[in-house]
Amino acid sequence: MTTATPTLLPGTDVELEQLPKVSLHDHLDGGLRPQTIVELAAEAGVELPSSDARELAAWFAAKSDSGSLVEYLQTFDITTAVMQSREALERVARECVLDLAADGVVWGEIRWAPEQHQARGLSLDETVEAVQAGLDAGVEEARSGGRSIRVGQLVTAMRHADRGLEIAELAVRHRDRGVVGFDIAGAEAGFPPSRLRDAFDHLAASFLPATVHAGEADGLDSIRGALIDGRALRLGHGVRLAEDIEITTEGETSYARLGALAEWVKDRGIALETSPSSNLQTGAIAQWGDEMVDHPLDLFYQLGFRVTVNTDNRLMSATTLSRELALVSEAFGYDLDDLLAFQLNAAEAAFLPVEDRLVLAETIVDGFEAVMAGDRGR
Repeated sequence: MTTATPTLLPGTDVELEQLPKVSLHDHLDGGLRPQTIVELAAEAGVELPSSDARELAAWFAAKSDSGSLVEYLQTFDITTAVMQSREALERVARECVLDLAADGVVWGEIRWAPEQHQARGLSLDETVEAVQAGLDAGVEEARSGGRSIRVGQLVTAMRHADRGLEIAELAVRHRDRGVVGFDIAGAEAGFPPSRLRDAFDHLAASFLPATVHAGEADGLDSIRGALIDGRALRLGHGVRLAEDIEITTEGETSYARLGALAEWVKDRGIALETSPSSNLQTGAIAQWGDEMVDHPLDLFYQLGFRVTVNTDNRLMSATTLSRELALVSEAFGYDLDDLLAFQLNAAEAAFLPVEDRLVLAETIVDGFEAVMAGDRGR
């Protein structure tokens, strides 16, 4: 979803779209353009709440702001329904890349669940190939327009289904053809990573990295499962890890005591893929409040966790990565140095070879320095 009006860093005239950024947590089926949904639905015979793109966008935003992950996930019934053909998958993937590039993303990991796109007869491999064709086309189109971006697929298994090993094998088959990692998604509570232990065993034996949705709609046991059973190198959201941090105050000084789980995540640099707007919408941070300033993102950041900022689902949250950075900057008083820290955290956590991560970090630093120099020159 592109933004017509530049998103400014609060209190400045810095356009956040101009900053090079890394997107680690972006769902393909959560980022469709409303007009694309209208057109694909007409072709596929899918009934929509509205055939007007603006009204449809408003419907998605309203339905997603329920305070429940289960309710939030129901909006995907529509987006996945219009993504059941090779042509539709290619189009959505191509437009996803173009929208990320327009927002200044230079490395994006796009996650999606192939098993949800077989209603019209596509095989699992055909779905992955179609998405990759769209991603490749988007990268080339973005580059021809002067935007530099690279992307990778995170093949996702639905945690409530019993196809984990099959999807893990699929991811490994395509590891040299666009797939950079694996994920599990869907309703978290009641569906622990241990249900897919054989999938994670296969991934570990194949040295393919995994990120796991955990600590969003379930608590510390879910995070433990992601790390132990899922061998997760990153935590999708992970915000409820704050339950393992005790804050005490003596006078004007606050102290934090980390439990063993929080300490492990921090000490080993396991990235937290926070998605601020989404975390508010789904009630993931409800125990701490219902405003952005209540999000534990800043607590993690101040304590030295590898925090990253992401969009989760750009359509459902009516957002972009630039907008998410603006929101947290306004809530916590972040400046460009803080935003740079988030991007370098994301670059370090990217599922890329170490040499590529170093180049990515250099690209980010150079881009931020250019923007900072321009800001000082005004």
